[in-house]
Amino acid sequence: MQYSARINSYIKQGMSVPEALAAIAGVDGVGYVDLNYPEHLVGGGVGAVKEALSANGLRLNSIAVRFRSKYRSGEFTGPDTNISDDAYELVGAGVRAARDLGSDLVTLWLGYDGYDYAFQKDFVTATKRLVSVYQRLADEHPDMRFSIEYKPYEERVHTMIPSSGFVLYLLQCIDRPNVGATLDFCHMIMARDYPAHAAALLLADGRLYGIHLNDGYGGSDDGMIVGSVHPWETLELLHWLRRGGYQAPIYFDTFPVREDAAGELQANVAATDALLEVLDRQEPDRFQEVAESQDALQVAALRLELLGRGGGS
Repeated sequence: MQYSARINSYIKQGMSVPEALAAIAGVDGVGYVDLNYPEHLVGGGVGAVKEALSANGLRLNSIAVRFRSKYRSGEFTGPDTNISDDAYELVGAGVRAARDLGSDLVTLWLGYDGYDYAFQKDFVTATKRLVSVYQRLADEHPDMRFSIEYKPYEERVHTMIPSSGFVLYLLQCIDRPNVGATLDFCHMIMARDYPAHAAALLLADGRLYGIHLNDGYGGSDDGMIVGSVHPWETLELLHWLRRGGYQAPIYFDTFPVREDAAGELQANVAATDALLEVLDRQEPDRFQEVAESQDALQVAALRLELLGRGGGS
């Protein structure tokens, strides 16, 4: 697997973007970064970031367009169409930045497109607006891929794209070959989605463009070290990523607050590598055998085998 890093963790510890990229390059196993637009390109702009990426042997995985408080009533489904037009222009600028930096992937998390009260939203009209926006982006930029990142709540009480099931529905409505989805582990746990299930379906449809790996307890977007709360669910997700032929980088979307950013990134790499090694020690056919049995006792035996304790079939 290839790994991508989050640079906000470094910036919050006082580094510039070029300094953060240099620090990330010093962590073994990480060859990519994800950048937020416009924040991470303010100052030196695309040229300075491009130079820093090249100097440190890193590649850009994706540009994530970030909508801040100006869009708090909704990026594309709010009451002010001028704001929606402005949001669309911001995405267009992010597309140009991604292209200039060598990536064809733009990730969109629409945290403000949602509602807080009963009777506050026309759900049908809002969904049609979202479909139209993604169709327009896909048609205007056929060389780029647009990835829908969902989250059930935060920044709003309810978001317009709250679950993997809704993402699959939205992708059917959009019906464009260059629009897919990004799955964030914490967001899936918050939505009470099952990570491996969501990934398997999107992989089968060729629409899984990104994985944000992290962990948490499900109440909020905790952004904890990989596997720290849900090791079995993380392990099964990695199994399905391999089985489905996932080739893109895994992005560590974690939030070290008191921890050293480089040390926390290395911990994510080590945890993911260790889980992949657990999978390597098991015969691939064993997973399918257990799944076909649908037998909880066989599942228990498989878990013991993965822990190196035997258990038989």
